[in-house]
Amino acid sequence: MIARLRRATRWQSLPLFIGFAMLALIVGTRAVLVESQRANRAAARETIEYQELLSGLLSLAQDAESGQRGYLLTGEKSYLEPYRKAVEAIPGQLARIDTMTASDDQLALQVSHIKDALAQKQAELSETIALYDKGDAAKALEMVRSGQGKAAMDDIRASMDTIRRIGAAAVAERDEHTDQVETWLRIGSLAALLAIFLLGTYTIRESRRRFREVAAAQDELTRKNIALGNEIQTREKAESQIRQMQKMEAVGQLTGGIAHDFNNMLAVIISAMNLAQRKLERGEHDIAKFIEAAIDAANRAANLTARLLAFSRQQPLAPQIVDTNRLLTGMSDLLRRALGETIRIETVLAGGLWKTHADPSQIENAILNLAVNARDAMGDDGKLTIETANSHLDDSYAATHAEVKAGQYVMIAVSDTGEGMAPDTMAKAFEPFFTTKPVNKGTGLGLSQVYGFVKQSGGHVKIYSEPGEGTTIKIYLPRFFGQEEVAFPTGRGDNPTAPVTETILVVEDDARVRASTTDALRELGYTVIHVGSGQEALQALAENPGIALLFTDIVMPVMNGRKLAEEAVARMPQLKVIFTTGFTRNAVVHNGVLDHDVHFLAKPFTIEQLAAKLRNVLDTKQPGLE
Repeated sequence: MIARLRRATRWQSLPLFIGFAMLALIVGTRAVLVESQRANRAAARETIEYQELLSGLLSLAQDAESGQRGYLLTGEKSYLEPYRKAVEAIPGQLARIDTMTASDDQLALQVSHIKDALAQKQAELSETIALYDKGDAAKALEMVRSGQGKAAMDDIRASMDTIRRIGAAAVAERDEHTDQVETWLRIGSLAALLAIFLLGTYTIRESRRRFREVAAAQDELTRKNIALGNEIQTREKAESQIRQMQKMEAVGQLTGGIAHDFNNMLAVIISAMNLAQRKLERGEHDIAKFIEAAIDAANRAANLTARLLAFSRQQPLAPQIVDTNRLLTGMSDLLRRALGETIRIETVLAGGLWKTHADPSQIENAILNLAVNARDAMGDDGKLTIETANSHLDDSYAATHAEVKAGQYVMIAVSDTGEGMAPDTMAKAFEPFFTTKPVNKGTGLGLSQVYGFVKQSGGHVKIYSEPGEGTTIKIYLPRFFGQEEVAFPTGRGDNPTAPVTETILVVEDDARVRASTTDALRELGYTVIHVGSGQEALQALAENPGIALLFTDIVMPVMNGRKLAEEAVARMPQLKVIFTTGFTRNAVVHNGVLDHDVHFLAKPFTIEQLAAKLRNVLDTKQPGLE
């Protein structure tokens, strides 16, 4: 029915279409006529301007002739002034005439005749003046009476008259054509009005019938729309299930990789602890290797967690103003030890390199990760090149790369002479747990950690590689435009082994973590007070005014570590604070960056890291909330 209605509608619309086509034709013709009239006016103006130029040229020639005759009759040099001005102006006037004369126009021949006659006239005038100046006035006057100059002027006037007739004929022809178009336009307008009247009558007569057909078609369309809506809902449900399956597949890949690595590390830790326990039960004390294995596995587990946080852009960063050239220079020994003696290392450091604002330890980790990956790609022999440069990523580059903001960046490039990557490998290079290395030779988290850190720092990472041609990975970190901050000196740097005397308040809601932290602090020589909540901590501070430092977990029920620290420092302004947690959330970290002047120690930490952090904070001379 719908198809039949469509065919009927097309036939019924044909008269309307013809009527509107006629209207469009009339309007278009009217537009052409208007443009033709506009062109006629422009041509008329051009003709008038052209004739004025010719008249001006004739006037110049007459001025030159008048000046020559006055000079020949009187001998006064002043009479030559009009002659000189005319001679100087004639070339410019001819140039303007040439620009308005078409090369294939009939006018070109007449302009050529004018130029020839004008040249003859100028030659005659110049020669008579020259004869007079030599004292041969009789010959000069004889040359004037010969009529040569008059003939040249007559030729000029004749050519100009011909040009005027040609121009007048062209204007008349255009006017005649315009009159013809206007006549046909009037006839067409009357015909169009009649056709419109007939079409209006026809449309009114057909409207009722078509309305009934449209109503029937609309009912059918509504029914089909309902059916289509049901089908769309069914497809959306199916697509939602597919997306959920893809998400679960990605989560499964990630959790599978985490479970695999963590289970391996936990297997080492549990086995080592069991063996150490059995030996201690038998009275044997040669358990150092088991403890070392457990510590190594625990450290690798902590490193895995840190890399996962880096990939998810949730690691706490402590950005500073970094001179990348100086940082790379300081890493030379570390890179040499990591890569070995067989790998040649070349650094190309740009002069006048901009500063960047990023976490320097994470920059070092990123460069070290890229260098180790490059070493593995090159094997026992190869060349590693580390380059710095000032770089500008423009709007066109940003438009073709997601999450890139146009602007100025500090670029660090790490290039190797290894095997290179195929396009499908490059596409997956930053995915967590993706690796092309043999089993037990890599976790697949190195590049994902670099990617996460750079993105969290507002930067950009780009891989350039071809199979057999090596690989270059470029890191772009945003340029820093502010003023450099002044670091406050500490008071213990010259005597790191001096005995400790401070009292530390430990706040931790997990009893096992609180006990291990307390034991570690006592091992370092500190006096320790430990509590399990923020309310207990405030009470302990009130009872023990000699507490020098608050060591608090961030994530706690009722009162988190940040709120506790703010309340504690408000009561004791000289109190120092160190925050610790395994996951920062938003208490002291915002947009992935530690709040200003916040001291933070991520779990898990070694006793050496704890000792260094405590001394760094306790020895600082800057008061207030740390």
